[in-house]
Amino acid sequence: MRLLPVRTAVRVPAVAAVLVPAVLVPAALVLAALVAGPAAADERPGAAGFTIGDPRIKESSGLAASRIHPGVYWTHNDSDDGPYVYTVDSATGRTVARVTMTGIGTPRDVEAISLGPDGQLYVGDIGDNRDGTWDHVWIYRFPEPKELHDATVRAEQFTVTYADGPRNAEALMVHPVTGRVYIASKNEQRGGLYEGPERLSADGNNVFRRVADVPWVTDGAFSPDGGRLTLRGYFWARTYPWKDGRPQGEGDRVDAPWQGQAESVTYTPDGRTLMFGAEGANSRVVAVPVAPSGAPGSAAPSGAASRPAAGGPTGEAAGAPAGGPGGGYGKGALVLAVGTALVLGGKRLFRRRPTG
Repeated sequence: MRLLPVRTAVRVPAVAAVLVPAVLVPAALVLAALVAGPAAADERPGAAGFTIGDPRIKESSGLAASRIHPGVYWTHNDSDDGPYVYTVDSATGRTVARVTMTGIGTPRDVEAISLGPDGQLYVGDIGDNRDGTWDHVWIYRFPEPKELHDATVRAEQFTVTYADGPRNAEALMVHPVTGRVYIASKNEQRGGLYEGPERLSADGNNVFRRVADVPWVTDGAFSPDGGRLTLRGYFWARTYPWKDGRPQGEGDRVDAPWQGQAESVTYTPDGRTLMFGAEGANSRVVAVPVAPSGAPGSAAPSGAASRPAAGGPTGEAAGAPAGGPGGGYGKGALVLAVGTALVLGGKRLFRRRPTG
């Protein structure tokens, strides 16, 4: 569902636009380094950011890391594309295969994809552009192919309803241990996390029941060990401990990248990196290292401007700076201080110049 202008990163205002005297160049270089952040390469397959180069993928709305094809990610378009899912090689950004699903109806608003412990892909046709007026939505399921090439597969189709009535949703997560399916609804006042039945049935209706309140969610993902659930929105992301089938507490803030139409998130198979995606042509998938357990926030994403998390269940306002270790506020304050010093230093130097 398109709600915001499509952007894959926010440009940092150029300090170079100010005439900086030569004596202040070292300070300017320090400022540039602070803004750029760490740039160390990650040699693990699929753990570095990449750009989706396929012109057919204009509204990437979900991500799932393959478990049998290292460095490969599954994705799909939002609405108006058809029964297709794509595999993208993160090393090149190129599409390896397009899989066409048969045995299902016409997809309406595909919003999410997740890989279950049974080795099957779950595709969530769960969006509702009429804002919660469809009396049912669908989940499609098919085994992850062992070989990657353009192919047609027969998928199972599951009908889904909510115990408390229709709603719009963009996040579908399959628990990697229990195989249970969860959906997070999208609502600016109060969304919900919904739990599906222990096993989905293709023969009847699958009722999902609300088990927790969540903020405005555009996607989510379980860690590979099933111990954490990460949810993201347009301006925030948080990771919650997962216990007894429920998210615990208020979660830890994640330094998610600012991506405009921020639509997707998944873990790498080893659980050490979160991959954040967005809609748009040539959209960028940004890698963010996972913080140690219990530590707030995580390392800033490499190669993209980050924005403090906001809009989470703690009541943080969208776009408001969030403090604490690992947060974006400390770095932002330091950048502002250095920038101010550059300008003031330049003014003093120009005032001291003798007149001709």
